[in-house]
Amino acid sequence: MRAFRVGGAVRDALLGLPVHDTDWVVVGATPEAMIDAGYLPVGKDFPVFLHPATREEYALARTERKTGRGYRGFAFHAAPDVTLEEDLARRDLTINAIAQAEDGSLIDPFGGQQDLRRKVLRHVTGAFREDPVRILRVARFAARFHAFEVAPQTLDLMREMVREGEVDHLVPERVWQELARGLMEERPSRMFELLRECGALARVLPEVDCLWGVPQRADYHPEVDTGVHNMMVIDMSARLAAPLPVRFACLTHDLGKGNTPGHVLPRHHGHEQRGVELLQGLSARLRVPNECRELAEVVAREHGHIHRSQDIGAAAVVRLLERCDALRKPQRFDQILLACECDARGRGGLQEQPYPQRARLASALAAALSVDTATIAAQAREQGLAGEAIGECIQRARIRVVQDLQTSSASAA
Repeated sequence: MRAFRVGGAVRDALLGLPVHDTDWVVVGATPEAMIDAGYLPVGKDFPVFLHPATREEYALARTERKTGRGYRGFAFHAAPDVTLEEDLARRDLTINAIAQAEDGSLIDPFGGQQDLRRKVLRHVTGAFREDPVRILRVARFAARFHAFEVAPQTLDLMREMVREGEVDHLVPERVWQELARGLMEERPSRMFELLRECGALARVLPEVDCLWGVPQRADYHPEVDTGVHNMMVIDMSARLAAPLPVRFACLTHDLGKGNTPGHVLPRHHGHEQRGVELLQGLSARLRVPNECRELAEVVAREHGHIHRSQDIGAAAVVRLLERCDALRKPQRFDQILLACECDARGRGGLQEQPYPQRARLASALAAALSVDTATIAAQAREQGLAGEAIGECIQRARIRVVQDLQTSSASAA
């Protein structure tokens, strides 16, 4: 029985990157032998075990055979006679098919080290075509290693898989998992651009795919093309180290522009509400977590109002805060403002522009939250008021403090 370090841990060490998780493959062992040695079985579909001390994953060397369409259409074979090379041959990319023995020596039967040096993402064997998730994984790695190029043969293979309908059998949870991980990479735009290049984006995210070629007003969007703008926005979200809900909101904030009139005179009236409807369908289809979906819906509906908030009065500002549920969820409102900043700065030549709306609305929210609602409610009840009337008293108090803030800010300017 021999154990080899495999996959991302070997790849990242060779690239000089931090290694966060280490996976191992075990050759010449049986499940019974692993259990007898103290390993804890955790694999559902094939034998995977946790080391009794380190809790790192140890998987028995295995081969796989295609039995049906999609991600789950495989039969796995794990046995002591499966070799290390056979196990490595079933992996997605050559840079992920390098193993390291316990003495530090490398086993690299498919040229992964050379591809690391040449900065190439290349599939290992023709078996790549059997699992459509690998299309998403290659796109995600392109977002992580954005200096790497996809080998032409691999891109051709990805296109063939799309044409053959393999992508249509992807499990929603795996699509979301890979998209979410790709959004959190250093250059998320590369994931979506590569998926578009191979045709997969039109299958998994048609609402995003149709944004390319849709013009916008050049006075607001020097980059003009909505798809190009969308990619600039998600890259800005990465630059500003935004969390996943913000990055998803950036990806989906302009979905309505692909489905509203405006191709001749690109004003896209009503795109916000149409975008919310498209977003809801997308979120249901991919089973997007509520935290991401809810934030994205507010951003899609309100980003235009937030951009123009410096030109509205105190009453309109308070109504905007209420629509965003900012008074109950101030931390989420800060994320909404961050997404809007990414939108404003994700435009040609405007990446370094300040976004004063974020600070102004954060200050307005702080002022509105400073209102002593309990005291106002008690005074209103003493006057015989109840229900909505008390709410109106509180709202008027919030409008007054926001008005005072606006007046003082104008005087300081």
